[in-house]
Amino acid sequence: LMERKTHVKINRKEVMLAKLRKSCSCTPQKLKNFLMDFFPVLRWLPKYQIKEYIWGDVMSGLVIGIILVPQAIAYSLLAGLKPIYSLYTSFFANIIYFLMGTSRHVSVGIFSLISLMVGQVVDRELLLAGFDLNDDVPPALGDGSLQNDNLSSTTAFNLTIVGINAECGKECYAISIATALTFVAGVYQVLMGIFRLGFVSMYLSESVLDGFATGASLTILTAQVKYLIGIKIPRSQGHGMLVITWINIFRNISQANLCDVITSAICIVVLVTAKELGDRYKHKLKFPLPTELVVIVVATLVSHYGKLNEVYASSVSGAIPTGFIPPKVPEFNLMLRVALDALPLAIVSFVFTVSLSEMFAKKYAYTIRANQEMFAVGFCNIIPSFFHCFATSAALAKTLVKTSTGCQTQISGVISAMVVLLVLLFLAPLFYSLQKCVLACIIIVSLRGALRKFRDVPARYHVNKMDTLVWVVTMFASALVSTEIGLLVGIVFSMLCIIVRTQRPRTALLGQIQDTSFYEDDLEYENLSTVPKVKIFRFEAPLYYANRNYFLKSLYRLTNLDPNLEAARRKKYEKKEKQHLKKGNHRTANGLGIGDTTLQLVPKQIDFQALVVDCSSISFLDTTGVNTLKEILKDYKNLNISVLLACCNPSVIDSLKRGGYFGKDFGCMQEMLFYSIHNAVLFAKEQK
Repeated sequence: LMERKTHVKINRKEVMLAKLRKSCSCTPQKLKNFLMDFFPVLRWLPKYQIKEYIWGDVMSGLVIGIILVPQAIAYSLLAGLKPIYSLYTSFFANIIYFLMGTSRHVSVGIFSLISLMVGQVVDRELLLAGFDLNDDVPPALGDGSLQNDNLSSTTAFNLTIVGINAECGKECYAISIATALTFVAGVYQVLMGIFRLGFVSMYLSESVLDGFATGASLTILTAQVKYLIGIKIPRSQGHGMLVITWINIFRNISQANLCDVITSAICIVVLVTAKELGDRYKHKLKFPLPTELVVIVVATLVSHYGKLNEVYASSVSGAIPTGFIPPKVPEFNLMLRVALDALPLAIVSFVFTVSLSEMFAKKYAYTIRANQEMFAVGFCNIIPSFFHCFATSAALAKTLVKTSTGCQTQISGVISAMVVLLVLLFLAPLFYSLQKCVLACIIIVSLRGALRKFRDVPARYHVNKMDTLVWVVTMFASALVSTEIGLLVGIVFSMLCIIVRTQRPRTALLGQIQDTSFYEDDLEYENLSTVPKVKIFRFEAPLYYANRNYFLKSLYRLTNLDPNLEAARRKKYEKKEKQHLKKGNHRTANGLGIGDTTLQLVPKQIDFQALVVDCSSISFLDTTGVNTLKEILKDYKNLNISVLLACCNPSVIDSLKRGGYFGKDFGCMQEMLFYSIHNAVLFAKEQK
């Protein structure tokens, strides 16, 4: 046996106290480092290479800004809020991430899945407060000022029970819910950063995230169909929203607005064609085609001069005010109502942001700090919530556009924010006549990437059947039940799959590769030679309480020997022999003399004298695992079969020592434990 190193015991209390003293001390240098870590812009901005970076940053910033405007207006439908709040969100998120983010490339702002999750909470609370969720009421003409924000939808219900003044109308209450939800989600993210809980994201596997995104995309698509065809149906709430919405759509299909149907068909054809051409010739194009902006401008002009709202009753966006609303503290009473809803929102927002940041950091050879990303996303939610914004996250599509247009740093985010600011201050009222069906088309076409995951199912199934099952379960749960429950179901189901894998892992008997000292699975490889009188058993999982029985059953099945049954047979046979001897019959039941009975003590012929357990795949043992090995050691010893362990890692050896597997003084350890299968086999052959 190799000699183990002696590790010095660490006094955890002293280490914790030392860290606490170090963290609580305050020096000018430490304060400077803290500020530069908390605001990474202070590190990279002084080193900014203007000649090398500025053109790419300005170009990508302008392109993203142009894309952001139509997307912000469109995603307001998902969040159940007015378009102006989406523009606010896009503006503040870019500025704050510029100051606090560690990724050079990700685009943080409105994201379809986050908008959907916000919209579901907003709709639920509006319904509970007694508001009508039907948002297809024709907007009244106004001067575009923020003070005339849809007073016609003011309800007579007394809302003081949730801390909102009774004069507050539907839109006021909706944005109050959204800001409270966003603030709580941001607080969760900051607390997760403080307590370094970023490991939570590890439980969201790629299959869970893809399934969640695809299921949520189906929900988003379903919610936009009524705008596509111009029918007025109530916004469904609760579980099974997708099914209920489709039932209502087919019931009211006869009321479809022909103008909206034609407009939607034209817009989808134009957008999809442009996207496909852009994907095909993206290497030749210096920057993506601003198709969404062109479609919105043309559609707005056609709707305005064709008077589609007045003549054909086509639903339009309505007045979008200019300027900024004075800041307002989110309502504390509303925070208590949405505290539970904010948790999945915070986790999803953080996971998407960090995963995208890590992806592009790896691609462009730099590092990010996941904990700082948690703070950045958290404050991208906390601070804007005071300025009537809702939750944000990094978005893959916009990030890909940023990188393809030459983005080098987050200066591009500031440029994008300036484009949004221009719209906020001057151009927003020009979108009054924009049809909602055009916005729905933009949303649906933006879901192409997520919906294309269905095409990857056969390839995914070929690679890993269990991951495909996780994807399918998460997708169906997210689409048919709700997004939050779908995410929870996906996490729980993926963890159950891991447990099942460890409960019923692969087991095998090994044979020797000819003329070598290596051993492999006898069922998987040809021309392996069996070792006489030795069985080599491999168990490819940790040995713990959940798979103990499977370990024993597999061992007994593959070795064709259950030591407990064999011991029972022996006792039964010995008992019969004693009965014959007492009767004075010197011949046994088999017709043999007493001297020959020793040959018959084992009713079943055993073809091995040593069992080698390959522990190379056993990563850990719990108490049940140690007791299981002690049990087979004892049972096989009663049959004069030695049990040898091979390839144990140090943690498994320590568990065996603590569990008393090698005895009190470890005297027999050298005869029971080996660092290779071959050494154990050689030792077994030398035994009599």
